[in-house]
Amino acid sequence: MSITRRTLLGTLALSLPGLPVSARAEDSWPSRLVRLISPYGPGGSNDISLRLLAEEFGRSLHQQFIVENKPGAGTRIANDAVAHAPGDGYTLLYVAAPYATAEALFGKLTYERKDLQPVAMAVIAPLFLIISADAPFKTLPELIAYGKSKPDGLTFASPGAGSQPHLAGELLFRDAGVKGLNIPFRGDAASYTELLAGRVDATLTALPTALPYIQSGKFIVLGVASPERSALYPQAATLREQGFPNVAAAGWYGFMAPATTPRAIVDKLQAEVLRALAEPAIRDKLTAQGLEVRPGTAAEFGQFIDRETQKWTALIRDAGLKGE
Repeated sequence: MSITRRTLLGTLALSLPGLPVSARAEDSWPSRLVRLISPYGPGGSNDISLRLLAEEFGRSLHQQFIVENKPGAGTRIANDAVAHAPGDGYTLLYVAAPYATAEALFGKLTYERKDLQPVAMAVIAPLFLIISADAPFKTLPELIAYGKSKPDGLTFASPGAGSQPHLAGELLFRDAGVKGLNIPFRGDAASYTELLAGRVDATLTALPTALPYIQSGKFIVLGVASPERSALYPQAATLREQGFPNVAAAGWYGFMAPATTPRAIVDKLQAEVLRALAEPAIRDKLTAQGLEVRPGTAAEFGQFIDRETQKWTALIRDAGLKGE
């Protein structure tokens, strides 16, 4: 059997150490359609902000970035899908805050934290403490006093067990020394209906969906759970300012990739996310969705997730919370 000179040279090239043969696909990324997985359904802040960024990535990188919604199970369906996807940079996760609480709430998962790696942090969604204007209390101290006067304490609307609004509410109950009952609803509209009817006492929510009710005088803002006042509604004092230094929480979103994704692709996507978030037009559109731009590198995002996991795991265990 004869071996041609070209075949011999090709075989030698593949066998020589130091040659970046395997890096060629990484260097050309993205060379085809990229799937960005959202853990929520269409229309929410996660989905809308991801579509804005996907469009910007497409313009900049001259390739199609599409959003696929995989809602359900407290974001675990989407997390699992990306954790088990090929590490080639063509399936990425727009991860949300429940990622940091899933294991504490639900126990063993169908994926492990080591299956995913952080790429870049993107935005946070400040949470505002809202009550009905018709409620028999008008300030945070009055709300707490009201809860203490009731045998069953306060009723609190949230998007579900383990959500950031729920956990922030639990922090407030704990530090205020008041009983509280979390009542989960599917979406803001249902919780607002119950709040207006007086069947729940309060909720923590993102600003855009609540703003029409606030402007019409139907809702009152008692504070914001962010560590600092939010530029979205600076007149709202933080809960920390009002005597609850430990009550700080927000929704957050960022990008993660399968752990086997090459560093070159992660670095390129990280740079692209940070570039896009620096664009004034993108920042303005995200602000209009009630989101604060909070860019962070892969290393910074990983550290942030670790802090969030430690903080909420302790609360979940101390409060005896379980996922549904």
